[in-house]
Formats: sequence, structure tokens, C-alpha cells
Amino acid sequence: MSPSASQVLGRGPDECIGEVAFEYVHPDDKERVMELFSEAVSNPEMNPTTEFRFRHGDGSWIWIEAIGNNQLDNPAIEGFVVNNRDITERKEQAQRVQRERDRLDKLAGTVSHDLRNPLNVATGRLALAQEDCESEHLAIVERSHDRMEELIENVLSLAQAAEGTGGIEVIDVAALVETCWQNVETDAAELVVATDASIRADETQLKQLLENLLRNAIEHGGDNVSITIGDLPGGIYVADDGPGIPENERSDVFEYGYSNSDSGTGFGLSIVRDIADTHGWDITVAESEQGGARFELTGIESVD
Repeated sequence: MSPSASQVLGRGPDECIGEVAFEYVHPDDKERVMELFSEAVSNPEMNPTTEFRFRHGDGSWIWIEAIGNNQLDNPAIEGFVVNNRDITERKEQAQRVQRERDRLDKLAGTVSHDLRNPLNVATGRLALAQEDCESEHLAIVERSHDRMEELIENVLSLAQAAEGTGGIEVIDVAALVETCWQNVETDAAELVVATDASIRADETQLKQLLENLLRNAIEHGGDNVSITIGDLPGGIYVADDGPGIPENERSDVFEYGYSNSDSGTGFGLSIVRDIADTHGWDITVAESEQGGARFELTGIESVD
């Protein structure tokens, strides 16, 4: 038992040597860990890795990642070597993320069912009313329905982003950007594709991310905005020649509900951030060469 093991477990050699290690394993994990250990003892080629809860010297339960190495046939050891490390913080973070995902799943279910059903009824009734009469008030109602539908879709997209990636594959960024451009109302906006990158990502989520950035550029840059998608070390960027984002607001644009546009929902860039987080990417806002906004995605795994 090394000094580092004592530090992790909170117990010194005098307290542990001669004891049955499994007695310190959490009751809910004990049977599984014992079965894995028994299998590794019988199979010298096996180097098992497992995670379990262990009773720390202070009485608390900590999460440990243990890597086993069968050295029974080694005359110098004649035993089983186990390296442990404390992963409690990582586990607690994972549990917090899962709770957040569960909350978003519940919210998405409520939005999809409890809001969309009455919205569908209202939309149907509106169509009947428009057949019976003409009124400027009905047009306002129709726009409100469209706005509600957009909000519902955005909330569902947030929940899907939090779910994690469905499957990672190699994606040609330029080809996907061209597809995204066809799905966005571009008016007289111009797109410049200056990337030849192929990256590993969830295609559905990357498509959502790029479409949201394109819409954001058009929404804030105007009908004639020019948008460039290019490469940078370890990632890609989406830049425009619009008015840009003031430096003191750049840390706020990814917050839920943040928008400085009357037509914006405040969810588009939040979804972008969540998708980036899900992939393990970083996203930052800078000023483009033309003085507009430049969104930089880094930490992306590229494929040569």
C-alpha cells in the first residue's frame, strides 16, 4: 500500500493491511466488484477497470476508479496490483448533468404535449375563421401562432442538445453548410464557404448548430449580410460583416432568453452553446475582420 493510496483512501497501511478490502466497498457495489476481481484472478491476461464507492477514512463514501493487474505469476510480487484514483468530483458532476437532462426531458415532454395540442386546435380554428372573414386581427393571431411554434421547437432542440450526441461520424463541413444554407431564409444574404475541413461530430446536431449561427447572422446583420465559414487552428469559424456584438455583451449572448432583436426567441445561441458543450468543443465570440460578429468553435477533432 503506497503513500498515494493512503491519500486517496484516507486510511494508512496500519489500518488497512490484513483487512478484507471488499468490506470497505459500498454494499450496492460489493457483489459486482467481487465478481470482477474473481474473474481477473482466474484470467491473468485480463486488466479490469471498474468504478465503485469506497468508505473513506473520514466515514464518507467516495467514488474510486480501480485498475487491476494480475501479478500472481510474477515471483517478485505474487499478488494482484490495484491502482486507484478518486473520481468523486467527476461522478458528482455527471450526476448533476443527468439531473439537468432529466429536467429538460420533462420540460420537453410538457412543451410537446401540453402546449402543442392546444396550439394545433387554435391554428385549426384560425384557418376556419380566415375562410369566413378577412381581418387584420387574424393575421396578427397567425404570426403569434408561428412565434409559439418556433419557441416550442427551440425548447425541444435544447432538450435534444442536452441528451448528448446520437452518433459521431466524419462530416464534410463545406457540404453540410451548403445544405444548411438551403434550409435558412437567406433573402439577399451572401455565403462564402472557405473551409475544406472534415470533422467528427453528430451530423444532426452540427446541422442545427450551423443553421442557428446562419440565422443569427441574417437576423442581426440584415438582408444583405455576407457570412463566411472558414477554418482556424483546431476548429472552424462563422463570421459576418454585420454590426457585430459589443465586447461587454459577448459573454451574455449564449444565455437562455438573451436577445436584442424583437423577432429573436433568445434560444438560438443557447442551443449552439449546448451542442458545442455536448461535443466537448469551446465556442467564443470575437470581432470579424469586417467589424461584424465572429463565432469561433475550437477543440474540434478534424480528419485529414
